[in-house]
Amino acid sequence: MMLSSNSGPLLGDPSSRRLCICSIFNAIAFFSMVFVIGTSFVSFDFEKMTTAVDITRGISKTYPSNLQSHQANSRSHGSNLGPTQSSSCKSPCILSGAEQLPQGIVRRTSDMEVVPLWGPSKGKENISSQKSILAIPVGIKQKDLVNRMVMKFASSDFTVVLFHYDGIVDEWKDLQWSDSALHISVINQTKWWFAKRFLHPDIVASYKYIFLWDEDLEVEDFHPERYLKIVEREGLEISQPALDPVKSKVHHQITARLRKGDLHRRTYKFSGGGKCYKNSSAPPCTGWIEMMAPVFSRTAWRCVWHMIQSDLIHAWGLDMKLGYCVQGDRSKNVGVVDSEYIVHKGLPTLGGFDNKTASPDTPAANDRFAVRQRSYIESEIFKKRWQEAVAEDNCWTDPYPEPKTNMRQY
Repeated sequence: MMLSSNSGPLLGDPSSRRLCICSIFNAIAFFSMVFVIGTSFVSFDFEKMTTAVDITRGISKTYPSNLQSHQANSRSHGSNLGPTQSSSCKSPCILSGAEQLPQGIVRRTSDMEVVPLWGPSKGKENISSQKSILAIPVGIKQKDLVNRMVMKFASSDFTVVLFHYDGIVDEWKDLQWSDSALHISVINQTKWWFAKRFLHPDIVASYKYIFLWDEDLEVEDFHPERYLKIVEREGLEISQPALDPVKSKVHHQITARLRKGDLHRRTYKFSGGGKCYKNSSAPPCTGWIEMMAPVFSRTAWRCVWHMIQSDLIHAWGLDMKLGYCVQGDRSKNVGVVDSEYIVHKGLPTLGGFDNKTASPDTPAANDRFAVRQRSYIESEIFKKRWQEAVAEDNCWTDPYPEPKTNMRQY
């Protein structure tokens, strides 16, 4: 009763009423300010988290400003989605360029398989999980060599891709496998130029291994099925068949065939330049292959493809960095298979065969000397780009720092 009787006069006082209303307004303003500031921090943290997820997964780098723009576009295109849509729908994994599509319709990958114009499509589910790719740059002068090579792979589960660097395609049609192969023709381009443009990781994602071979190889003693069994058993992500040391043009000792065992991962050289000892840990002593007949797992190829420079078409210097693209230790996951070996004839295909024109005074487009000169220049450019990239990337740590000394150890 006392509360009731006392409250009447208090509420009836105009000054008291104003004081009460002001207090309520102040409280509302205070809580509104807290809500706005708190929401800003939550939004900022969410943006930072989204950016971190994007960078970690390697899908696409979405910075806060881009995310805000994307959110604004999403609101403008889908403001009628209703208030019940969860914030989890705004996935940071949506592919760049596919934000306006439902995720179920997006297809990140493709393949090199032909599709019939009519009738039922074979479909991706019918592509063997064991299927691989054999890709070769070819010129008509090496037709017989290439034919024998492809016939070795014809009975295996391989898709064959020919890169015609001389523009001649029709003269291959008489070969029994020609119609089932893919023919891509661009004049005077190298294997690595073709690979960068036509073997994107998302295009070859369905294939287990990528054989990116030169055309001047003899494969009489090579069997693809046996080779891949050894590669899988030994966990080799980057490999090559050994070279017959008698019949081949061998540039690096590590590629020469050893007669004992199925494979080797390092070489030993105690005299001359570029010595290799038991404790040598860098290419070309270990973790290294040459570039005439490399074989990549799909995982390794995804990394290698990104390292290929579009303008450095000879890819000189790339071989020294291939070991960075294996999962784990390059001295274990890069190797040379001895029991399945080949012959490298070392034919100077690009640039022609006319040595009479090979002089510093005549660097013509078909001059072999000019091709060699360009290769050396590219090697220096690649080396410089690697050094600059390492210096600029503060977030990258070299898993293979150069040893301060090369101690002799037998």
